[in-house]
Amino acid sequence: MSTAILHPDGLLRCPWPEVGNTVYVDYHDTEWGVPEYDDRALYEKLVLDGFQAGLSWITILRKRDNFRRAFDGFKPEKIARYDARKKAKLMQDAGIVRNRLKVEGAVLSARAYLEIMEKGPGFSALLWGYLDGKPKINHFRSTKQVPPQTALSQKVSKDLAERGFKFVGPTIVYAFMQAVGMVNDHLVTCHCHKRLADKYLADMATRK
Repeated sequence: MSTAILHPDGLLRCPWPEVGNTVYVDYHDTEWGVPEYDDRALYEKLVLDGFQAGLSWITILRKRDNFRRAFDGFKPEKIARYDARKKAKLMQDAGIVRNRLKVEGAVLSARAYLEIMEKGPGFSALLWGYLDGKPKINHFRSTKQVPPQTALSQKVSKDLAERGFKFVGPTIVYAFMQAVGMVNDHLVTCHCHKRLADKYLADMATRK
């Protein structure tokens, strides 16, 4: 199924959150595609998308609280100082995805993040600067129309990699951009698409 699906509550949703899976449905309704501007929250999501590589997002979502516990609330200033002992401890934690390269990647990405925060322009400002601060609202009717990556995600990927971030390939970056609302890729028939588009227009009107 590639088009919006009707759920028991009478709402049409994108086809990827399984009907009846309250964790996935809640994430779809309240987080995915909602513009996120907080620096630390953006770092967390980028790292989690890196851990998702090769896995389904629901796997990461179910482990997210464990990740937050294990990674000190995803505070980059702490993660940047992780030593070999801490990394070894993470590799013994069954509550997270135990992948040595991804653990090391989170540490290196934290250091890259701190450099951007110290020297400018700030992580959120950097990311949203690619879009002049405005989410891109797409109008896809089927998931078949949604690209796995775009020219912009390729550009962001290249920049982040050059700054020292790890697990930031263009496909991972595009999934990240969708999740944090840099692009609105809810299908037009999904009840979230119009709600988010209208909220964006209302926010812009308030700023004027």
